Amino acid sequence: MQDAEWFQTPSLYSEGNAAARVGLEREVRGWSTTELAARMTKAGVPMNQTAVWRIENSTPRRKITLDEALGFARVFELPLEELMSPPLAGLDVEARRLIQEAVEAFVEKQAAEDRLHHAVVATAAYLQGHPDASGNLLEQCIRLLSDGREAQGLWNHITEGRYYN
Repeated sequence: MQDAEWFQTPSLYSEGNAAARVGLEREVRGWSTTELAARMTKAGVPMNQTAVWRIENSTPRRKITLDEALGFARVFELPLEELMSPPLAGLDVEARRLIQEAVEAFVEKQAAEDRLHHAVVATAAYLQGHPDASGNLLEQCIRLLSDGREAQGLWNHITEGRYYN
């Protein structure tokens, strides 16, 4: 690539993008600059509210150190590359907030399904080694769920080796 071409190519990852993303990600989560500074400090990157404000708003913007960039990525639970990429055009804060909520719920659902799968498999393995415990385990399942149909459905997963994702 010629030097002239390199200078004409817009930078996909930049400190300016990171500063814009810090403000956007903070707003999407409904955090104040003070709360973000506290979260950064808790994550091991001491920062005050003024520093956050200057990164987001001052002209020229306050520079972001590598440690701070890594801290922001950790606090926002984003890969560093994503933090430094330009915000998507056409998505307002409300849309970003909604998709953030959907993504978080999806991740929680996946984690819950993984826990359920492991618990079903472990219980089935336990039953293979302790077949006499079957009646007591089913009774306990019914008590804990307080719903016979739900308990029977879970019990079928355990005893028949069926598990859905």
